[in-house]
Amino acid sequence: MIGQQVKKISVSLLSKTIPVFLQKKLGPLCYQIRNLNVHEHISYTLLREYGIPVPNFGVATTKDEAKKIAQGLKTNDLVVKAQVLTGGRGKGTFKNGYKGGVQLVKSPDEVAAAAEKMLGQLLVTKQTGAAGRICNKVMVTERKYQKKEYYIAVMMERSFNGPVIIASSEGGVEIEEVAAKNPGAIMYEPIDYAKGLQKSQAEKVIKKLGLEKQMDSTLKLLDNMYKLFKEKDALLIEINPYAEDKEGKYYALDAKFNFDDTAFYRQKDLFSKRDWSQEDMREVQAAKYDLNYIALDGSIGCMVNGAGLAMATMDIITLHGGVPANFLDVGGGATKEAVTEAFKIITTDPKVKCIYVNIFGGIMRCDIIAEGIVAAMKELKMSQPIVCRLQGTNAEAASKIISQSGLKIEAENDLDKAAKSAVSKAK
Repeated sequence: MIGQQVKKISVSLLSKTIPVFLQKKLGPLCYQIRNLNVHEHISYTLLREYGIPVPNFGVATTKDEAKKIAQGLKTNDLVVKAQVLTGGRGKGTFKNGYKGGVQLVKSPDEVAAAAEKMLGQLLVTKQTGAAGRICNKVMVTERKYQKKEYYIAVMMERSFNGPVIIASSEGGVEIEEVAAKNPGAIMYEPIDYAKGLQKSQAEKVIKKLGLEKQMDSTLKLLDNMYKLFKEKDALLIEINPYAEDKEGKYYALDAKFNFDDTAFYRQKDLFSKRDWSQEDMREVQAAKYDLNYIALDGSIGCMVNGAGLAMATMDIITLHGGVPANFLDVGGGATKEAVTEAFKIITTDPKVKCIYVNIFGGIMRCDIIAEGIVAAMKELKMSQPIVCRLQGTNAEAASKIISQSGLKIEAENDLDKAAKSAVSKAK
């Protein structure tokens, strides 16, 4: 049984990497994805580094810097783009009332005016939710007038057993819209990771796009995109749109890149560019202790080890009428300090009325969890009731630690009874 909250967490995790239209194609998958998202100006820099043409651009943190960049571009056809990690920036609204995170302007003075209204403001889009995300930088770029737009992406996808090229001749709009209105316009070309992108495959994609007259340049584009994808340990390299301008030249006009967190040791320079201001501070804090945390909307805080058990825990909470407040996986090697930190993160959510700890001790020792729970309750002076189910390695020692603590922790051995109790206490 996959409850609504489990579906939500599945989509929450997937949406960080996989376009919505492909999520719908694949269905709700219950595995965690962690990745590095980078701003568009970093994507532009990487594209240019790999020989993929982009408009001239610069990045500013003040209105004066933005104006200076615009003057250096030597054109009055300009675009100002808020550097906020969210889709739908152009349709978003800043909390100061300024509409649109992408502005078409006609002079350096207009660039400065737009930058002033964006910088330091929260941009709200359909992806950010009501909280919005802060805009600390703007990208100023020359405007290109498109004759024709295309969508091209390389993405790592389990259902294809590796990378896949996704392409459509209907670019420039959200690919989800294309998938809904004309799914036949989207093609998928799986790539054998051992063999790499074959010329015959690239030619097949090019013909589907209708770019046969630009065969050589588009072959180079696809080769370079895949080279970038592989060398930088990417999960997604998306160009939308790849466009022909009025002079018949082709440019990548917008890009979205995601990179595999587990490759950070190979990509230290790239990961040094991570913008922590764009991420939930609780998730940032959790990552420091190797905890996987995702905030949800409910009242029952969850601390579990293992993504599968976490999903099952949220399922059974939902089954008994409760709503999980978070997904928090402490993993298999959490320390006493990490467990204490997990409680700190959970209790920063004012909606949490009860905490359900559900640990199966395999690699993880139950007594370590118990010590962390006791330490956290004493240090944080927690008022929320705790229902604790610890099974497996050193479970008896854990039970003794809890019983001798003198704290109000309800210990349960049965998964169902523990869930029912947590739901009851949260009400």
